[in-house]
Amino acid sequence: MKALLLIDIQNDFVPGGALAVAGGDAIVTLANQLQPHFGLVVATQDWHPAGHGSFASSHPGRQPFEQGELHGLPQTLWPDHCMQGTPGAEFVAGLDQHRIEAIFRKGTDPAIDSYSGFFDNGHRKSTGLADYLRGRGVTAVYLAGLAADFCVYFSALDALQQGFAVYFVEDATRAISPEGYQQARTDLLERGARFVTTAEVNA
Repeated sequence: MKALLLIDIQNDFVPGGALAVAGGDAIVTLANQLQPHFGLVVATQDWHPAGHGSFASSHPGRQPFEQGELHGLPQTLWPDHCMQGTPGAEFVAGLDQHRIEAIFRKGTDPAIDSYSGFFDNGHRKSTGLADYLRGRGVTAVYLAGLAADFCVYFSALDALQQGFAVYFVEDATRAISPEGYQQARTDLLERGARFVTTAEVNA
């Protein structure tokens, strides 16, 4: 079975949000069009406690987007975003949630960031997503969401490592950095991921 993974389609990642991805709102319609073509739809949700260690505001004198370290791991310092229970952490209003069977929240540990929907950045703790998918008989995952060069990319990497066939729905993602996305795309292709369009999936 194939599953659609909707990655972090949240208010803080679309224009007007705290960590807006340019054009991020444009993928919502595509995400909705994709959903009826899958037997299983799952979503991930960035869900940070206030004062999360990945926030630049948690490091006096540091600015958003600077590179730092968090408990031994390289860390981009982000603007405060997707804090638990805030409007910024909610799914974008236009996203159809009727077919979403499960939501996997990530980034809940203040001591470590979590880009992937499967594991934290140190692979220290699993979200349970891989086991959930296997339990449903899923062998292939299709990914859409935000941001293409961070949370979608790292989710795709972990999906490959967990043995799933990976399809990256390219037009249903948007990236923070075009350069970063090209690096991510090249890496995923080399690892066996396939890149498809919404039209190809819906055909």
